[in-house]
Amino acid sequence: MNKKRDHLEIIHDILNTIRRKAGLVRQTHILYKSNLSHQMLVKYVGELIGKGFMIEKEDKKQKKYYELTDKGHQYLNDYKMIRGFVDSYGLG
Repeated sequence: MNKKRDHLEIIHDILNTIRRKAGLVRQTHILYKSNLSHQMLVKYVGELIGKGFMIEKEDKKQKKYYELTDKGHQYLNDYKMIRGFVDSYGLG
């Protein structure tokens, strides 16, 4: 049985998608890799930009791209550490 992802896991999936691309990522790529509906993605992207985890940029053709901030990178590092702790005690 598949377990539903919680809020923190979804944030991790979005930020990790951006980090894996090592730079600027379009919204469509995040949408597919994070397995979210467009409505949910817009909600999460707004939250993550508002809290300083990622920034939105535009290219010369005015297409939107997203990039991690230092805070976003730190979240991914902390999430990995916490996930390892939880898993090591069989709590996850």
